[in-house]
Amino acid sequence: MPARLKTNPALANVPVYKPGRPIEEVARELGLPAGDIIKLASNENPLGPSPAGLAAMQRVLAQLHLYPDGNAFYLKERLAEKLGLPVDHLILGNGSNEIIEFAGHAFMQPGAEVVMSQYCFAVYPIVTHIFGATPVTVPAVRYGHDLPAMAQAVTPRTTVIFVANPNNPTGTLVGRDELLRWIEAVPPHVLVVVDEAYLEFLDEPVDLLPLIRSGRKPNLLLMRTFSKIFGLAGLRLGYGIGHPEVIATLEKVRQPFNINAIAQAGALAALDDEEHLRRTRENNSAGLRFFAEVLTRRGCEFIPSAANFLLVRVGDGQRVWQELQKRGVITRPMGGYGLGEWLRISIGTPAENERCAAALLAVL
Repeated sequence: MPARLKTNPALANVPVYKPGRPIEEVARELGLPAGDIIKLASNENPLGPSPAGLAAMQRVLAQLHLYPDGNAFYLKERLAEKLGLPVDHLILGNGSNEIIEFAGHAFMQPGAEVVMSQYCFAVYPIVTHIFGATPVTVPAVRYGHDLPAMAQAVTPRTTVIFVANPNNPTGTLVGRDELLRWIEAVPPHVLVVVDEAYLEFLDEPVDLLPLIRSGRKPNLLLMRTFSKIFGLAGLRLGYGIGHPEVIATLEKVRQPFNINAIAQAGALAALDDEEHLRRTRENNSAGLRFFAEVLTRRGCEFIPSAANFLLVRVGDGQRVWQELQKRGVITRPMGGYGLGEWLRISIGTPAENERCAAALLAVL
């Protein structure tokens, strides 16, 4: 950094988020044909984007000289209708990552504390550090959230608490009664952020919307995304659901036109593509069963998952990850999460799952 430039001192503690490696990068590095590589690293939808969404996006291309609707009127209206909420309970973000950043702008500052679990989504501590707040990390129990301990970690300085359910990167799930008791236990001065990025993969998800509809928990903020089951990760679109006063506060820090026209059109159509959602759920359930059977036969430890990925203990996670890449299979090493003996494997198509499993067993 040039000597005369003064950076934000809070950035000194900010780790850099490392996403799953793209196919093209691995192909260039290893000299492999891109078409021979499969990516099971980033919890993407292996069936691709919603066909309805894809068609809607193509229709928008001729209008890209125009600015998008800054309020995403039609998308928010349809979302509100499906959720049974007024529109003023919704905010859209450039991926749910931007919703996390909105919460940082609005509720984090030096001296504030932000409570999170030991094996939490990497962006929670990153955003906490960016805004100069202090992350309070609560040890996990069986790789999942210790909700009673997280509630006890709240102090008068706590402003935000994060829980992902199902959790990324471990795939663990908190049950309905336990989750509701915990939400009630968190004091009202704390913003309770429940990240529901993988909610649509559950057969019987916990429905927290009544707490918001009734106004009983005005400090509750839910986050959801179009990146996972809808297959629109490349569009970067997520949304937050909360009390109108919380949403109005977050809107103050939202950039104009943060949701582009293509994303709005694709998401609006994908919302009603029930066939794509059904096929994705069925493929995911079959993939989880497949890996569970293969890994159990091999005697490999894994964490049963409620999402579209699973963690597998492989010993030296970095080495196995590298060896799999040489075989054209991209997975995700977990050393950055404090899980150096583990790999995270996203569920792919049946053919991709079989190839990944065969390569993994060969490496092990």
